[in-house]
Amino acid sequence: MKTRTIRQTVSFKVSPHKIYAMLMDSRIHARFTGGKASISRRSGGKFTAYDNYISGTNIELVPDKKIVQSWRASDWPEGHHSRVTFFFKKTKDGCRLTFTQTGVPEQQYEGIRRGWHDFYWSPMKKLLEE
Repeated sequence: MKTRTIRQTVSFKVSPHKIYAMLMDSRIHARFTGGKASISRRSGGKFTAYDNYISGTNIELVPDKKIVQSWRASDWPEGHHSRVTFFFKKTKDGCRLTFTQTGVPEQQYEGIRRGWHDFYWSPMKKLLEE
């Protein structure tokens, strides 16, 4: 299967700690996505999001600095996982999040790429403005 890599950078006007918590806290994650989430806060722990559409395993967690996960969507080919990496960098104005997702099935690339903006970065910014 052909796969592609997504690379995105997003700036937030809050600390890296706040963004890390939004991604790793089940309750906050569900609040900004609008879908049920269950997220382990330990390396090796499992997670689900968007009412079980997304699932995976935490590979590496460095609080407020990095999250690495094995990640898959339920409509992907059976057994196929991608790898997502979130890097958090403190900036003068808040936090710069550098995101990479490798192993995205080519036929789902465009939808997944757009989905990070539409279902993660924009709703996160909106919640932070409340």
